[in-house]
Amino acid sequence: MVEKIQKRSMSSPDETRSFDKGKVEIVNIGNTVVGKASLEPGWSWEKCVKPIAQTESCQAPHTQYIISGRMRVKMDDGTEEEYGPGDVGYVPSGHNAWVVGEEPFVAIDFTGMGTYAKK
Repeated sequence: MVEKIQKRSMSSPDETRSFDKGKVEIVNIGNTVVGKASLEPGWSWEKCVKPIAQTESCQAPHTQYIISGRMRVKMDDGTEEEYGPGDVGYVPSGHNAWVVGEEPFVAIDFTGMGTYAKK
C-alpha cells in the first residue's frame, strides 16, 4: 500500500467532545489522532471529565505542546509538574490535572485524544 501526503485543518475537526468548562477538537490524520484541548479557568479533570471517564484518574497518556495558559498535573504517585506556553510535555496515564490561573489553557495533544472524554 502506498501512503499519500495528507493535510488537515484543526479548524475543521472530525469530532468535538464538549464537557464542563472545556472541549477537545479531534482531527484524524494518517494513523494519528490529534486533539486541540481548550480548557477554561476552573477546569479540572476530576470535576469535569472524571464523571464521563468513570475512572479514578485520567488513563489517557498525553504528549502535548502548550499554546497558552497553565496546567498543573499530579500523578497518582504524588509527583507534580506545571506546564505553560511553549512547553512540550509527556504525561503518562494515571493523573489528575487542572488549569492554573485565569487564562484559558490551550494545547495540542498527539497521543491521548483517541479515547479522551469518552465513556
